[in-house]
Amino acid sequence: MGRRYFSDKIVEWYVDNRRSLPWRETTDPYKIWLSEVILQQTRVVQGIPYYQQFTKTYPGIKKIAEAPEQEILRLWQGLGYYTRARNLHRCAKAIVARYSGKFPETFEELRKLPGIGDYTAAAIASFAFGERVAVLDGNVFRVLSRVFGIDTPINSPEGKKEFSLLANELVSESNPGLHNQAVMEFGALFCTPQNPKCQDCPFKNTCIARRHDLIPLLPVKKQGKKSRIRYFFYLVVEKNRTFLMKKRKEKDIWHGLFDFVLIEKTKPVNPGRVVMEEENKKWFQEVEDIRISKRYKHILTHQTIHCRFIHIKTKRPFVPGDKDLSFYSARQIARLPKPALISRFLDEQNEH
Repeated sequence: MGRRYFSDKIVEWYVDNRRSLPWRETTDPYKIWLSEVILQQTRVVQGIPYYQQFTKTYPGIKKIAEAPEQEILRLWQGLGYYTRARNLHRCAKAIVARYSGKFPETFEELRKLPGIGDYTAAAIASFAFGERVAVLDGNVFRVLSRVFGIDTPINSPEGKKEFSLLANELVSESNPGLHNQAVMEFGALFCTPQNPKCQDCPFKNTCIARRHDLIPLLPVKKQGKKSRIRYFFYLVVEKNRTFLMKKRKEKDIWHGLFDFVLIEKTKPVNPGRVVMEEENKKWFQEVEDIRISKRYKHILTHQTIHCRFIHIKTKRPFVPGDKDLSFYSARQIARLPKPALISRFLDEQNEH
């Protein structure tokens, strides 16, 4: 299949089938960058309100660079993968410091910015500045592997090189941004992981995967690492309608977010045993009431967390000499950036 044929066909399909999305109505590199960061690991439907809130709160790169990190994390709450939000902030500061708030216009320069990898750099360079460079995401890998019958694992060094060479050969010379949007959209709406619309596909007569019954087998991906299972017990220490919380500073999940006092176990145990353990008894002195929550299950990319909340109501709580622990009112907690698991628990408490 010729390069021109593939590009013309997929752009033709895109013109007739594209979704109307707010970041497609602009060539502003700031808004394109913002949308691409939000949409990493996030579905479009979920990402749209966050994009709208961010562009309303921070209408330009300088505004987001000047904002406190905690404010950005709070606005990001619910999207997960909070490293994206911290990198967003770092990148904005770098653009203001190095380029006076103006985005560099080439793929190679964009890649030098913190938090911007090949994918995001290619998206900004092609969508905003018309550079002929291919965008490679999961949708693009899937389309190319099926249409051209490539079974090299997409997450292997060999696969990344092979797909990158092919994708860059296929990119339209006249409108690379439109071409890239078309391939990504085609993968998202048509050449989907399950039940692709092969009967109506513009490549149904040339797609190698369809001709050789390989659709369910492509693309090939190497098996990743197994998910880690963790067991959390949160102590929700309440005093006069305020709650003991801390900012997470460990090199672990949810860095920079606020949660309760955490006791982690290596295997499932009864919460009553946690209460009775000698090292934990200090938390349960002069307690007015103890309530143990239902079980919560929270799934992350490579971790599954099983959690119980132990709500301790007391007038004279034990407070260790930890300067990171402080009591916060419900109103203050509402403004703190928190893991979705903590927000879910608090929302359910407010319903009762």
